Amino acid sequence: MSVEFAQIQIEPAYRKVASAIGERILSRALREGERLPSETELARQFGVNRSTVREALRELESRGLVQRRPGSKLMSVSRPQAHSVATGISEALLLNDVTVHDVWAALTILEPPLAMAAARSRNDEDLAALRAAARELAQDLSDTRIAVQRTAEAFRCIGRATHNPVLVLAQEPLLKLLEPSLAIMIDKVPQARARIAGAQAELLKAIEAQDESAAGLWMTRHIRDFRRGYELAGIELAHKVHTPDLHHNP
Repeated sequence: MSVEFAQIQIEPAYRKVASAIGERILSRALREGERLPSETELARQFGVNRSTVREALRELESRGLVQRRPGSKLMSVSRPQAHSVATGISEALLLNDVTVHDVWAALTILEPPLAMAAARSRNDEDLAALRAAARELAQDLSDTRIAVQRTAEAFRCIGRATHNPVLVLAQEPLLKLLEPSLAIMIDKVPQARARIAGAQAELLKAIEAQDESAAGLWMTRHIRDFRRGYELAGIELAHKVHTPDLHHNP
């Protein structure tokens, strides 16, 4: 019986350079805000062409690990922002044919415990943000785009109140995928705007009172109400999610 081996994958030089710099950043040997050497100096240290270093820095920049500060010719170490990370995850999920039901089910699992954690961990700054979000939802929301953005921001405020960056990063891709179906539902179900505002007002009360049980209960009702809204709007839960330009930059 003959033995066959898989071909060896030869990694481009710029990837090796990006990997070496990335490892230093992720290990915190290079700290946020610290400037990298010039392209010329990096090329000398790695023993590669300057164009190879430039391509490696582009890759690191696309990952949010480095950035060029205004007025500086040198790249600095940066921290990937939740919005950028979530956008990449959302796009990956879209390519895996995520449905409205998938997003709704994930929110059902994630959001009630998240609301309970917010009730437990919130501080005065969080409450101020939650109150502002609730006031905005109580205003005229005839513009669908604004209504969707304000609804998503109310969820984000609750997420941030947990003071758990893992939960915030887990929440953001789902909110980006929720927005398009929410826009359709709000347009077709006139009472949806008032129901969303009412649920968020009750969530605010529970979080203010640090009532974890009430916060979890109201969030469960809130997410369940979305499904009822989809049914009234005639949105099939098996419908694949498509995202128009409704993204919000927190």
